[in-house]
Amino acid sequence: MINNNILAEKSKAFGVRIVNCRKYLTTKKHEYMMSDQIYRSGTSIGANIHEGIYAQSKADFINKLQVAQKEAGETEYWIHLLYHASYITEATYQSMKEDCDELLRLLAATIKSSRDEV
Repeated sequence: MINNNILAEKSKAFGVRIVNCRKYLTTKKHEYMMSDQIYRSGTSIGANIHEGIYAQSKADFINKLQVAQKEAGETEYWIHLLYHASYITEATYQSMKEDCDELLRLLAATIKSSRDEV
């Protein structure tokens, strides 16, 4: 149902970034609780988008993207918390937040255009 793969590609790249962030947090900072949380929500974004590609209906597709949007919102929170708890640098925070914000914008636009098609 996704006409182009930009959303899928960007969410996969972001997921890889989240996996690497978790590796850094656990090996270098010995932080496990928040790293598990950001890992779950951050990788779930792409998983739900990918699942949406195989949706059974337009409504199912929109639902999968809405779940991805909620996961992206949660991930944004963990990025913010990791920065303010001094686990990641300001540069890392800004970069990850920009990537997450871009996914949120793309998800919102795709959900809106999919609803308009119904």
